[in-house]
Order: sequence, then structure tokens, then C-alpha cells
Amino acid sequence: MTINCKGKLIDLSSPKVMGILNITPDSFYDGGSHKNEVEVLKHVEQMLNQGATFIDVGAYSSRPNADHVSEADELKRILPIVALVLKEFPDILLSIDTFRSNVAKQTIEAGACMINDISAGLLDDNMLQTIAKLKVPYIMMHMRGTPQTMQQQTHYDNLVKEVIFYFTERIAAAKALGINDLIIDPGFGFAKNLEQNFELLNKLELFNMIENPILVGVSRKSMIYKTLKTSAKEALNGTSVLNTIALQKGASILRVHDVKEALECITLVRSLKG
Repeated sequence: MTINCKGKLIDLSSPKVMGILNITPDSFYDGGSHKNEVEVLKHVEQMLNQGATFIDVGAYSSRPNADHVSEADELKRILPIVALVLKEFPDILLSIDTFRSNVAKQTIEAGACMINDISAGLLDDNMLQTIAKLKVPYIMMHMRGTPQTMQQQTHYDNLVKEVIFYFTERIAAAKALGINDLIIDPGFGFAKNLEQNFELLNKLELFNMIENPILVGVSRKSMIYKTLKTSAKEALNGTSVLNTIALQKGASILRVHDVKEALECITLVRSLKG
């Protein structure tokens, strides 16, 4: 199970870590933390030194009820960061967290290697065609509606069945255009309530039948800190617990704020499995 990033084959049969670099002022955990170039580079260097394979850069907060950001503002935020990071770390594998095809195109042309789309192409009719032309790996997440409306769309007759059907449809559409390096993300916290998030994680192994690598992003999310009656800042231990469960159920990539701890989960689970 490999993906091609800039001509480099990444083997996802051994789980990898994707470190999060939010450059939005309003992300739920680290919004506004990286206010200048020095802070950005320091954070990226730390994540790489701790063992991150990918760094996921986002300039549009997708937390529930997040403010809308125009495409122009998203590009204004993200393009200088892509250039900055690649100048300092030329071999870095940058993933771009965007649902806009033009942002995808410009950031890949600037040197990023992967697109992470919360909408699996449903919020931009040109996204799948753009990915096909760019020939880059594509992460497709399950979501309903938009970040502004998704929490009003949490009714499912059969959650897991409907999410799997969503992926089979989106994967078929992508493959019809020649997109082969596809990763699925069940979308914890996106159009799912607390109980539904845990149901998804409890049945995560069922997604292995799709036969695409699975990305899990539960890092410091509300399913952890609301259950534990704490806060995102106090949710690292809970994140490690759920990441461990996800790995045991087949996760190939952990998208996290805390790279060192995620790598420790991978090491321990691999030792457990022998």
C-alpha cells in the first residue's frame, strides 16, 4: 500500500504521522499560535525532528461554525507559508488542507505534494479534475454540508453503511478520472455527534474493505475533551488512547498536533503486533 509523493514511494503498510500546521487565527486548538515566520519554521522543524512523514498545512478553519474565508484570503495566507517552508526544508512532503481546486493547483505548483479535502470534491466541481491533472495523492474525507452547516446534518439511518457508500461513490468518481493514490478519512467531528464519532471508531475496521489507506484525525477533538469533561489543551492523553485504538483497527496515517506521542503509539502497537 504505497502512494507516490514527488516520485518518492511512501509505504503506508507501516503507519505514518501527519503533523498539523494551522495558519488560521481561529482553529479550535492552535489557532493563532504561529504568528510569524520564525514560529512557523520552529514548529515545522520540531514535527519533522519528531518523525512526521507529512506536514498538513491549512489556511481555512474547518471547525464547526468557523468563519468563512474567501479564496483570495486563503491563497494569501497559504502560498507564502508553502514557499517559506519549502525554502527551509526542500525535501518536506507538504499536504494542503483545502477544498478549493484553485488553491490545490497553486499550492501543488508551488511545491506541495498532496491535497487533503474535507469535502471529497463535493464543494468544488473542479477539484477531482484538477487532482487528476496534477497527479498527486488525494485525501477524501466524509462530511455533509459545509463547516458552517455540518452539525445540523447528523441524522443517519445507518452511519457506517452510509459513510462507506459515500466513499465507494467518491472513489469511483476519482478513479474514473485516473486518480489512483487515494486515502480515505471518515471525518471524525464532521457532521457527526459525539456518539456517532465513537461508533465510527468502534467500527473502523469495516473501512478496510474499501482497500484504501485510512487517515484518522481525532487529535484533541471534542469527542475526547467533552467525554472527559476537560479541554482541548488537556486532551493529549485521550488523543493517544484513541490513536492507539485506530491503529489496531487499521489506520495508516494519524493526523495529529503532537507528533512525538503519535509515533510512540505507532511503535508500541507495532511491538504488540510483532
